[in-house]
Amino acid sequence: MKNLFEKHRCDENNPIWKQCLQRKEALYDRNNDIRSEFERDYTRILHCEAFRRLKHKTQVFFAPKNDHVCTRMEHVIQVSSVATTMAKYLGLNEQLVSAIAIGHDLGHAPFGHFGEVCLNSLLSQKEGKNAPKKFWHERNSLFFVDYIETLQDPKGYSKNLDLTYGVRDGIICHCGEVDETGLFPRKEAIDLYDIKKAGSVQPFTWEGCVVKLADKIAYLGRDIEDALQYHILDMGAYRQLREIVASCFGFKTGKVVNTTVLINDLIVDLCESSSPEKGLCFSPENYKFITEIKKFNYGNIYNHWRLLEFQNYAFNVIRTIFETLKRVYPFVSKQKISFALKRFPLLSDVFENWLIKYTEYDEEKKQFQKYAEISKVFNLSTEEAYCKCIIEFISGMTDQYAVTVFEEIISF
Repeated sequence: MKNLFEKHRCDENNPIWKQCLQRKEALYDRNNDIRSEFERDYTRILHCEAFRRLKHKTQVFFAPKNDHVCTRMEHVIQVSSVATTMAKYLGLNEQLVSAIAIGHDLGHAPFGHFGEVCLNSLLSQKEGKNAPKKFWHERNSLFFVDYIETLQDPKGYSKNLDLTYGVRDGIICHCGEVDETGLFPRKEAIDLYDIKKAGSVQPFTWEGCVVKLADKIAYLGRDIEDALQYHILDMGAYRQLREIVASCFGFKTGKVVNTTVLINDLIVDLCESSSPEKGLCFSPENYKFITEIKKFNYGNIYNHWRLLEFQNYAFNVIRTIFETLKRVYPFVSKQKISFALKRFPLLSDVFENWLIKYTEYDEEKKQFQKYAEISKVFNLSTEEAYCKCIIEFISGMTDQYAVTVFEEIISF
C-alpha cells in the first residue's frame, strides 16, 4: 500500500529527527540557502573529489575499457534511483535516501572488493590470517566523509564535509545480507566508530534500510549484463539462469533476467510485501530468486578464472605502491618526500600533497594551501601510523591511477 511508512519517515514529526540532523561541526551559513539539511549533504557529496573518482573505480570488472560496463559511480547512481523510487512509494524521506545512496561507496578501494582484501592483508601482516578485519569499505566510506573529503568554504579554506548523523549512519550500515524475516532499523543512536564489523548493525532509519536493500537490487542484474558484454557466461550458465527462474516463478513465467526487468520487479515486490510491522522484505519467491541469483553470480562471474587472474596483478599493483611509499619513511621527518620519490613524479606530487593536507608534514605549506582548518588525521611519529596513512592514500586511488603509478615505479 502506498505511503504505508509515512508515519515513520525521518522528518520533524519523528522523535529521531534532531539526532539525524546532528553534525560534528556546524556548517557555514550562506544566508541565502534554499536547501534542506539532507539536500546540503547530497550536494556536498556530489561535489567532493572522492565522488568524482568513482567513475574510474571497479564495480566488478577491473579497470574496464568498455564504456558500457558498470563502474562504481554508475552503481551508486543506480542505487540512488532504486532507493528513491522505493522511498517515494513507501512515504519515506527521499532526500535522506538520495544522500546516503550516492555517498555509500566513497571509501571503496581500487579494484573493488578485492582491493579491499589487499589493503586489509597489508594492515594485518603482523597479526596473521586470523586477525580481525581492519579495512572494510563501509567504515572507510564513513572515515572519508568525516576526515578526508573536503570542500572549500566561501573564503577558500578547505573544510571537512561534516555530514548529518542520518547520512553518516546510512553509509556505514549499508552492507549486509538480505534477511528473509524482514529488515528493521535499530532503536538507539550510537557512536558509529563503535561498529567493528560490516553488516553487524542495522541502520538507524528506515531510509538507511531502504538504501541497504537497494544496493542489492541494483547490482544483481547489472553484473550479469556486464558479464555478457565480456562473454563470461557460456551456454551452461544460460541454462542455469532459466532453471533459476523456473524454480522460483514456474516454467511458464517467461521472465527475462536483465537489469531493468529485475530491478522493476524487485522494487514492486518489496513495496508490496513490506509494512512497518513486517519490516522491509521480499516475497518468498523473490527472496529465493535473489538468493539463487547471488549464488549464480559468485559461481559464474565473481570467481571466473579471468577475474581471478587479474586479482594476482591487482595485488601486485597495490603491494608495490605500498612498499615503495613505506621505504621512504626516513625522509618524512626531513620533509624530503619529493626528493626520495623524484624518480616517480606522478606519485610524488600527489602523495606529498596528501601528507601536507592530513599530517604535520609541512605546516608552512599547509597554511599557504588553506588546509589549516583540517584536523591532522595521521600522526607520522611512528612507522606504523605512517603505514596507516599510506593505506588510506591508496584506498582513494582509482584503478587507472594505481596502474599508472605502478607502471611508473617498475619502468626503467
